Amino acid sequence: MSSYTVQYITDKLKQELQTTHLEVEDMSDGCGAKFNALIVSDKFEGIPLLGRHRMVNQILATELQTIHAFTMKTITSKQYQDLRDKKS
Repeated sequence: MSSYTVQYITDKLKQELQTTHLEVEDMSDGCGAKFNALIVSDKFEGIPLLGRHRMVNQILATELQTIHAFTMKTITSKQYQDLRDKKS
């Protein structure tokens, strides 16, 4: 079982990636072993998907040793705005 919380993961990603939007959800009923994240950051600009995921994995390297599963969607602010415009 992981001792990491949504707030802990959120705070760390916000600090390291200067996110413009971030949603982190604990998918493990509160035990902190499985997370899903939507990470929006301009630091992802010009970086391919695999590179973005590597950035996040590096930031959470210590935490991922005990977190069972971490699913992420990594997009730029422009991509996020485009998604929101399509939903409107």
